[in-house]
Amino acid sequence: MLRLLRRCVLGMTVLMTGATGAFAIDDYQLGPDSMRQEGVPVGTVTSSKWKSDKVFSGTERDVKLYVPAQYDKSKPACLMVFQDGGNYANENGGFRVPVVFDNLIHRKEMPVTIALFLNPGSIPATVPGGRARGNRSFEYDSLGDQYARFLIEEVLPHFESQYSISKDPKHRATCGISSGGIAAFTVAWERPDQFGKVLSHIGSFTNIRGGNVYPSLIRKTPKKDIKVFLQDGSNDLDNLHGHWPLANQQMAAALKFAKYDFEFVMGDGRHSAKHGGAILPQSLKWLWSDVKAE
Repeated sequence: MLRLLRRCVLGMTVLMTGATGAFAIDDYQLGPDSMRQEGVPVGTVTSSKWKSDKVFSGTERDVKLYVPAQYDKSKPACLMVFQDGGNYANENGGFRVPVVFDNLIHRKEMPVTIALFLNPGSIPATVPGGRARGNRSFEYDSLGDQYARFLIEEVLPHFESQYSISKDPKHRATCGISSGGIAAFTVAWERPDQFGKVLSHIGSFTNIRGGNVYPSLIRKTPKKDIKVFLQDGSNDLDNLHGHWPLANQQMAAALKFAKYDFEFVMGDGRHSAKHGGAILPQSLKWLWSDVKAE
């Protein structure tokens, strides 16, 4: 299904170059899997605040937790962590993850999965009326294991103490958009013993903080046991940090060379959630296809 979709999207991109106005750019639409369906049990979404006192000491962030209606504490659930979580958790937004999860889990097209939505941290203002300082680029675009440690050592133990969550890395995924996309990949790259799946939307595999080295690292590093889905668009960003479509094509080429289990869907989109949101249900079905849904 995804390979057919990829061929269709690529074909559209080629046609556009030869026939101006034949297709609208980034004109992707959400399908029925992203809409509420009658008779589908609805999971719960709760909100909280997280104040880091360890890895990103002094930062605060919004957190949401989705627990599917089918969750049974006697059976460890799978886990998916979303960077820029507020975008993904919004039921009226571009991704609508809780709705998509409800539909796919109900039809057993993905396993019972708890979703953790984390916003990037910010450092509160120190003077009255001052503005908080965002920590997003430092957390997401930096290479190394710092953000992975933040998740694994600081955040996840809190939720694992309340819910039964599988420790199997094949049952744990990370996801993000733009800088959150490279952050998702970095988590699994640094800790494949903890996270075995990656979903990256318009990932910033460019030289914001050195992320452009990943294609070379993938080629020269012994293969890691991670499964990767990449999505980008031919009209994505091109600026001083790099060329997003080319960077994602380089990632896909490196993953193919190193014989990773991966999927790459290139459309005609801009730097937005439209394409990634439209194909999210198919992306999730592929990502979780190696885990039995019960």
